[in-house]
Amino acid sequence: MSTAEREGSVPVMDRPDLTASGGNHPVPAWWRLFIAELRLVYGRVRNLAMLAVLGFVPIAFGILFRITINNPSGGGGGPAFLNELAGNGVFLALVVLNLMLLLFLPLSVAVVSGDAIAGEASLGTLRGLLIVPAGRTRLLSVKYAAIVVFALSACLLITVVSLIMGVILLHVGPVTLLSGTSVSLGNGILRVLLVALYAGVAMAAVGAIGLAISTLTQHPLAAMAAILVVVIVSEIIDQVPQVSGIHPALPSHFWLSWDGLFRSPVDWSGMQHGLASFAIYIVIFCANAWARFTSADITT
Repeated sequence: MSTAEREGSVPVMDRPDLTASGGNHPVPAWWRLFIAELRLVYGRVRNLAMLAVLGFVPIAFGILFRITINNPSGGGGGPAFLNELAGNGVFLALVVLNLMLLLFLPLSVAVVSGDAIAGEASLGTLRGLLIVPAGRTRLLSVKYAAIVVFALSACLLITVVSLIMGVILLHVGPVTLLSGTSVSLGNGILRVLLVALYAGVAMAAVGAIGLAISTLTQHPLAAMAAILVVVIVSEIIDQVPQVSGIHPALPSHFWLSWDGLFRSPVDWSGMQHGLASFAIYIVIFCANAWARFTSADITT
């Protein structure tokens, strides 16, 4: 870990809310531990830098798309909804989310989730956390809750910045759906925000995989690399038609299955399958992380 990352970690003895016994008040104790974990996650310069990059990418894409729309060149193709940008800047958020889900969002979640347990172990703070009356299950649940919050905040940050850039750089108004029906601007923005939440749940599934891997090593960089390998391999296999039978079982297969939200009537089938897939990954890998973390000899 870098010096900046070590400076971003909070020693156990400097977390008074963790050292106080909360045995008689489990909910407040969990909440205090959760708030402390959020301060740790959002207090690290590395994580703040990642969020800054995630917020800057929609600005760069917005300017690029504005230039491209004014000076069209080349053929078709490209991300879904790209051709709709000339008609409505609301679709900028969908284009950017589409592109960011390929690498940037999984990378940011991999960094946070891979560091969740392995980072504490490498710094020597994990033993201290388990000495105080926090409990392994409670600590693991807090770690995963912080990962979920980070994933959701990253998706919402990208979406909000994209919507702002769409208003500034592109035309906005009633949103024409893929089925040809028009809805109000507010209705269109609501659908975009639902897509952001859907992407956040998808990244929460990646976070569960990362948490499970993080319990297997004391080297956070190795955990982060392993998560990225899982994501990249999944994306590659998902493009191979010869193995289409296993595509629905891949973690990345349903990431972009939200286009039904932009049809009239709304087709929820793709998102329902996606949410079911994400839930299965979350349950399996959180259970795996719990089994490993609660049985490992960490305090000796």
